[in-house]
Amino acid sequence: MTRILVVDDEPQILRALRINLRARGYDVEVADTGATALKAAAGHPPDLVVLDLGLPDIDGIDVIRGLRGWTAVPIIVLSGRAGSEDKVSALDAGADDYITKPFGVDELLARIRAVTRRLTVTPGDTLGPATTAAARVGRHTVNLADRTVTRDDGTEVRLTPTQWAMLDKLLRHPGKLISQRQLLHDVWGPEYQQETNYLRQYMAQLRRKLEDDPARPRHLITEPGMGYRYRP
Repeated sequence: MTRILVVDDEPQILRALRINLRARGYDVEVADTGATALKAAAGHPPDLVVLDLGLPDIDGIDVIRGLRGWTAVPIIVLSGRAGSEDKVSALDAGADDYITKPFGVDELLARIRAVTRRLTVTPGDTLGPATTAAARVGRHTVNLADRTVTRDDGTEVRLTPTQWAMLDKLLRHPGKLISQRQLLHDVWGPEYQQETNYLRQYMAQLRRKLEDDPARPRHLITEPGMGYRYRP
């Protein structure tokens, strides 16, 4: 059973989400402050976090950073902040998705299903004759079979499920241009068509982790206005 930690300081939202998520078979824990959320996540790690940004004690962005310091658990932001800067800040801190209040429960459930799908390799992708189970990105070896990234010095690089899904899609098609629309569809889901800022933020995160010079990438390439490709 998927365990979801819901973090929000509005009692009516916590109650509504607890009822709706439990009715659909999820195990739900709730927290009304950032400190309580971090303590709950550390004591009993969830499979997914639904997080409000406007918490009374710790800003939600700092909660994301606190979680990302030790876990790759998927995080869906649920916030009344509709500005693009807030969305960029949340995604850049490590959130996997962003929903603006007011919201529909059906939309949230769809986003939860989409994020959960990213916990596994993209369906339908198989290793073709042009690829192997391992690929090189800069000084890193990416093992697509066991989903590990290892630097040449032996240290491991941790990726979030969304980072993995995006990298997996590119590395399984070396040299091929993957369009923005295709990446959004395959990584986030068919309802995502215009969220190209997600692609920019996650590509920037992958480059910071994998490229020798993120400002001048050699392997994770942007084709302006079209999409992205992996250059072996």
